[in-house]
Amino acid sequence: MATVKHRFGPEDALYPATSYAQFKAVAGTSFPVNSIAYDAASEEMVYFRFPAINYGGGTFTVRIRWYADTASTGVVRFAAGLAAITPETDTQDIETKAFPNATSADQAVDDTHLGTTGQRVHETTVTVTSTDSVAAEDWCMLRLTRMAAHANDTMAGDALVVEVGIDYSDV
Repeated sequence: MATVKHRFGPEDALYPATSYAQFKAVAGTSFPVNSIAYDAASEEMVYFRFPAINYGGGTFTVRIRWYADTASTGVVRFAAGLAAITPETDTQDIETKAFPNATSADQAVDDTHLGTTGQRVHETTVTVTSTDSVAAEDWCMLRLTRMAAHANDTMAGDALVVEVGIDYSDV
């Protein structure tokens, strides 16, 4: 038994026609830092495409590495959803494929800023249990949303995502 791991940087994100987070590039003092900037005032999302290589069953763990643009307190709420298409089997049109849940029903996690340093990297995970009948080698799409309008999301300013990971079991 092994864990399959996919890792994505901000450059790998795909953007919907509306309500999307912004790609942000900062020169940094010693090295450049790219991120996906999620606003505090509105629900925004991006997508990540991946193949379900050797998927064996069970849930998906989505690992989110992020930092606050200006805040040093508060809670940020992220939600993740998954859609899957089985090539040669599913008859669904890829351009109209829907997620099994509305964004508001995606699995969510609240992460509290650890304070003192505004641009400190945080890591949180969310377990995606609604897997859209994914099978090994499926074409998959992960939706990652900041639920800024949710009562639990209290952090002012942008939440900047620097890396997204997807882990699952191969058995």
